[in-house]
Amino acid sequence: MNKEEKFVITISRQFGTGGHEIGAELARRLGVKLLDKQILNEVARKFCTVEEAVENIEARNPLWRDDFTQFYRSYMAGAEYNGQEHDQTSRRLFEAQAESIRRIASEESCVIVGRCGFYIFRDHPNALKIFVHADDACRKRRIATKYDISEADAAAMIVDNDYSRELYTKTFTGSDWQDARNYDVTLNVSKFGVNGAVDFLMNCIE
Repeated sequence: MNKEEKFVITISRQFGTGGHEIGAELARRLGVKLLDKQILNEVARKFCTVEEAVENIEARNPLWRDDFTQFYRSYMAGAEYNGQEHDQTSRRLFEAQAESIRRIASEESCVIVGRCGFYIFRDHPNALKIFVHADDACRKRRIATKYDISEADAAAMIVDNDYSRELYTKTFTGSDWQDARNYDVTLNVSKFGVNGAVDFLMNCIE
């Protein structure tokens, strides 16, 4: 990746790895935009709806994530498929977000956390695609501390969120979310921490 030219950095991450914080700090050090909430605002305007509703659809709301996951679990298990409208709405939202992301990235360098960025920019000539992962013990400790819950509850959150992210990615891109071949760099952050991980990535970029 050449940071002297317009570039895109995408960060995909397992739940509980601090991937969002890593993306935010990386964007801060590079002096570029972090694409996160701004995407939702643009999509909200595109669909003439309120931001809260978009957040629910986009899986920021755990209740929507549970609904999305349960819906596709049932569908994949062979249940009668009667959710065409739900599926169409989700797919329209994904496509609208992808369009918004591409438009912003065509105008300025940016860091994108999640949202299948690795897939959207798979053919971009100046993109760095990163996957952040960590061992289960590290992730459980981080989630338990962040949400003030037991490690058993944290483990359940990890399973549910990882499954939803994997399913979301497979549904809209046909790609395996954790396949290292989708990325330029895969980083185990168990011993790095957020700043250590950003230091490492900055060295890669430099």
